[in-house]
Amino acid sequence: MNAASLIADNISWAPHKSLPRLLHPVSFKVESGQVLGVVGPNGAGKSTLLRLIYHYQRPTSGRILVDGKDIWSLPSRAAARKVAAVLQEQPGAFGLTVRDIVTLGRTPHRQGFSTPGAHDAEIVDAAIGRMDLQNLAFRDVGTLSGGERQRVMVARALAQQPQVLVMDEPTNHLDIRHQLEILSLIRTLGLTIVVSLHDLNMAAGVCDAVLLLENGHCKGFGLPEDVLNEHLVSQTFRVKAHRETLSLSQTRHLSFQLPD
Repeated sequence: MNAASLIADNISWAPHKSLPRLLHPVSFKVESGQVLGVVGPNGAGKSTLLRLIYHYQRPTSGRILVDGKDIWSLPSRAAARKVAAVLQEQPGAFGLTVRDIVTLGRTPHRQGFSTPGAHDAEIVDAAIGRMDLQNLAFRDVGTLSGGERQRVMVARALAQQPQVLVMDEPTNHLDIRHQLEILSLIRTLGLTIVVSLHDLNMAAGVCDAVLLLENGHCKGFGLPEDVLNEHLVSQTFRVKAHRETLSLSQTRHLSFQLPD
């Protein structure tokens, strides 16, 4: 895997030129191999931002550069060789096995309607092994647990051999064990990653940088300890945020309560 830098240069989005923007102009840079966490209240514009990055919605303004190339100047297949996505809404399996789903990740690398070759099979095997899915390779995806299906979707993205991986709420609907597995996995993939998260303490623990959104506006971008401060979190989420030091681990942790 070859991670690459990601630059958002003044990007915004509106459903139509005559309608209000759902994402106002925002700029940031993620260095190669770093993890950017995108956080904010419901309706903040997190999913909208991610859709621009994984080449689903074209920005109304600005550019998105991966390794110095504007992904929206590229054909869809070429863009899919640079950016892959793991989304909350997992597609129906329709009787497909784990291996079938992971093999779909090779589609952007094929010419026309060509079938997977030996090189594709090697890459698929490596992705399945990376996600520890060997024993499930020929299972119907519909029979898997939520955590197992999430690992399959990550394996499919790895088979795509992207430089940037976008993950939209990857821990949503997972139990605590599977949440921890996914978060641990994020740090080991060796890719540039953009991940949206609801849990601010998770974001602080796993991300190199954080982008805080509210109502489509950027409220802060930078190191987690700088952006996720008591004042900004309280103001953005309409809560009282307090930073505490956990006695056993001596780590800093945000706690919340409703305002008076």
